Amino acid sequence: MSVFSHPDSISPNQVSGSHSTGAADRGRWSTQRIAMYALFVALAMAVSFIEIPLMPAAPWLKYDPSGIVCILAGFAFGPSGAVIVSVLGFVPHLFVNPLGAVMAILVALGYSLPVAFIYRRRSTRTGALTGILLGAAVALAAAIVGNLFITPLYAHMSMQQVASMIVPILLPFNLLKFAINGVVSFLCYRPVCKLIAR
Repeated sequence: MSVFSHPDSISPNQVSGSHSTGAADRGRWSTQRIAMYALFVALAMAVSFIEIPLMPAAPWLKYDPSGIVCILAGFAFGPSGAVIVSVLGFVPHLFVNPLGAVMAILVALGYSLPVAFIYRRRSTRTGALTGILLGAAVALAAAIVGNLFITPLYAHMSMQQVASMIVPILLPFNLLKFAINGVVSFLCYRPVCKLIAR
């Protein structure tokens, strides 16, 4: 959601230009940009409370669309936007489930930052797709590591019990979750970028 050097790329600061997504990071902090960050953070907070079970075999694992908002912030505003939205969007959960919120933040950063960095350098559909695929891989690794080391601290389970769930439950759930986030983000990033540019 910064400048597009190809037909796919448009910047929030310039409707036509040849900058990359990182242009938003290099610009001055205007009132308008702070307002846009606040809007994305508020949206991420709101949708983080939407919980949809994806696997009948594991009803306690629930999907929420907040990752999509974090990824779109990375497209729109570069790494700074990805960090701000991925961290502040989960602040309410820190008061209810601090360890779970920390894990959610790590996963959101793992997905949105690769997207932001890659798309900043290559603001094309190929760059967007590459960022989404790499982000999904990093986020998957973060989710598995987080489950192994953080989940036992609050879920009254041993690391061995969690490890036994990785292949049959955690891996398919996270793959499905990141696939949904990636597909929706890829379909939405250009319209959102153009909307912000206006």
